[in-house]
Amino acid sequence: MNNSITIFKKELKSYFTSPVAYIIMVVFLILTGWFFTSSLFVSGVVTMRGVFDIVPFILLFFIPAISMRTFSEEKKSGTIELLLTKPLSDFDIVLGKFLSTLTMAVLTMAPTLIYVISLKFLGPLDLGSVISAYIGLILMSGIYIGVGLLASSLTENQVVAFIISFLMIFVLFMLNKILMFVPTPLVSTLEYISSDYHFGSISRGVLDTKDIVYYFSGIAILLLLTKTSLESRKW
Repeated sequence: MNNSITIFKKELKSYFTSPVAYIIMVVFLILTGWFFTSSLFVSGVVTMRGVFDIVPFILLFFIPAISMRTFSEEKKSGTIELLLTKPLSDFDIVLGKFLSTLTMAVLTMAPTLIYVISLKFLGPLDLGSVISAYIGLILMSGIYIGVGLLASSLTENQVVAFIISFLMIFVLFMLNKILMFVPTPLVSTLEYISSDYHFGSISRGVLDTKDIVYYFSGIAILLLLTKTSLESRKW
């Protein structure tokens, strides 16, 4: 675990040595701020629903953008071989990079808590559903980051990694929106695989075991696949 923490610190620091991270964070906050103010001042409703409705769409682009460099950059520069020769297990590296990218996502979403504080002063707010929605966003970010790490481990081209992870995440997000076009026996399966279906349940304030199991098992599978992808260099 200490090795993973070392990787975590190194990777998290690298995000803030590049202006790209700051640009992505600013764009994220501008977009969420727009939808927050729109729902507040146009409709006059004290709710975070506008923010929670748009963030899953933003994550489709945001997560691939912050995860595409995790392995691709090191492969292209050749530092991946140096990293892999150190006394670190492949899983230490994968877990450290996962935790740093997830922390980056959480830090980006953290300033939106200002919206919650503002609404609390303006009227009654269901804090239970708000907290639940934030948990859902973190879990959704986690499974998307798992996809991003896997995509990044497959190529040394960051643009290709972005495209692969975006397409995979887009499919996960859209599955529950095309159910009317699929055969009835497949509906329940595709619905369960959909990341947005589970977020929808959690954002309503319902922390169901099946949703938690979905996200944690999905993250675990994706991290193991990424580890396997790294190990393929030995084959």
